[in-house]
Amino acid sequence: MSDREAYYITTPIYYVNDIPHIGHAYTTLACDVLARFMRLDGRNVMFLTGTDEHGQKVEKSANAVGKDPLAFCDEVSQRFRDLAGVMNYSNDDFIRTTEPRHRLSSQAIWQKLVDAGDVYLDKYAGWYSVRDEAFFDEGELSKAPDGSFLAPSGAPVEWVEEPSYFFKLSAWQDRLLDFYDANPEFILPLTRRNEVVSFVKGGLRDLSISRTSFKWGVPVPGDEDHIMYVWLDALTNYITAVGYPDERSDSFSTYWPADLHMVGKDILRFHAVYWPAFLMSAGIAPPKRVFAHGWWTNEGEKISKSLGNVIDPVHLVETYGLDQTRYFLMREVPFGNDGDFSRAAMAHRINGDLANDLGNLVQRVLSMIHKNCDAAVPHAGPFETADTTLLQAAFDMLPAVRDELEVQAIHKGLAVIWDVVGQANRYVDDMAPWALRKTDPDRMATVLYVLAETIRHLAVMIQPVMPDSAGRILDQLSLGADARGFGTLGEGGAPLIAGTALPKPHGVFPRFSDEDA
Repeated sequence: MSDREAYYITTPIYYVNDIPHIGHAYTTLACDVLARFMRLDGRNVMFLTGTDEHGQKVEKSANAVGKDPLAFCDEVSQRFRDLAGVMNYSNDDFIRTTEPRHRLSSQAIWQKLVDAGDVYLDKYAGWYSVRDEAFFDEGELSKAPDGSFLAPSGAPVEWVEEPSYFFKLSAWQDRLLDFYDANPEFILPLTRRNEVVSFVKGGLRDLSISRTSFKWGVPVPGDEDHIMYVWLDALTNYITAVGYPDERSDSFSTYWPADLHMVGKDILRFHAVYWPAFLMSAGIAPPKRVFAHGWWTNEGEKISKSLGNVIDPVHLVETYGLDQTRYFLMREVPFGNDGDFSRAAMAHRINGDLANDLGNLVQRVLSMIHKNCDAAVPHAGPFETADTTLLQAAFDMLPAVRDELEVQAIHKGLAVIWDVVGQANRYVDDMAPWALRKTDPDRMATVLYVLAETIRHLAVMIQPVMPDSAGRILDQLSLGADARGFGTLGEGGAPLIAGTALPKPHGVFPRFSDEDA
């Protein structure tokens, strides 16, 4: 393993009962941006995603289309792999819970829970949501118009009675609260942390962790009449992928505990309550952080199949462009909050932030250099105050963005970058290099050099969000792969070399109109 500082980031593994939608794309994209940033920042990154393929819901979905559960999983899991290609994700591993390595890992952690004295056999009787694969107390349910009960998600519930193994979750209440107190940023955003702490303080009941009414799951060690509760199976994927149960392996010792589990707010309880309790019971360190982001609406409406307004990420990419879609999803909404997708907002971001602000800056500066500086990086003369002010803003981007991404504030990191875009555009207008061409060509060359160096910093910094577009800008600056990491930035970095030949510039961010849709 590398001696660089490790960074392990995970998406939730996605349930294979349907096709990928905007929520799946959004979660994985956020992880991809963070993983790319950390790699460029010199970290030894492990980025994991995958599919959750067991449980009653999968079995029912497979039966509904007349397929064997594994064949059904093969087909749907491939759609998530395909989405990774469409969205240009850079995951290092893709795990499936039907893999032999995962069955081994799941059964190993089960045995650890048994050995710790935290598992006992009893009978479960209560409300269960197949869609959520979750148990609910009656007080958490609401009534449908027909008098039936609904889970908090709106999913129907059914009364279940069957033999079950239980995990002594109630015994972990105080230890979990102590853990939250000792690790105040274990759950972010802080509003979500408050929700979890309140839930745990309200009292924890022991958790049913096996089922006998269906067979599509990981068999319980020593009692194959039972299969493991799908969430215990699913959560274990995070340690499976780094070599568990071999805790002495290079992979496990390098990457665990995970730096970040990224999840949607609807599955926070599983990750912030059940998962750390399971791990601590098994003698394994909990992850360092769980971040729960919000949900998207579509043109102000809740997204649902019944309304027919599900957002297909593949359609977004085909309509608006890959990097444009990636940028919009990461910039439009404060990360962690709920957000609304609208065509108008997408067009505004593409035409305003990308085409007008960054795209126009790059195009006009590189065109002026091509025309007036023999198509080569200009030679800079003495810097004036305005020059050093802009260059310092460019140098300061990396530490500022690093601070924001450390707490997953991706939208704020992009705002830092676009503040420098704005400063650069104002500098162009103030310096007017087109006028200096006639009155002071040496000063024009200095101004264009400062702008080219600022554009270099901007292009390197946007790589995590828009890798293809950033690459096209860096190509136009004649920078090779070894000149694109964060180590090249700042006052001690690797500035552009005067006299380096530059290719003929071309636009990177076309404008969008409804005629393009």
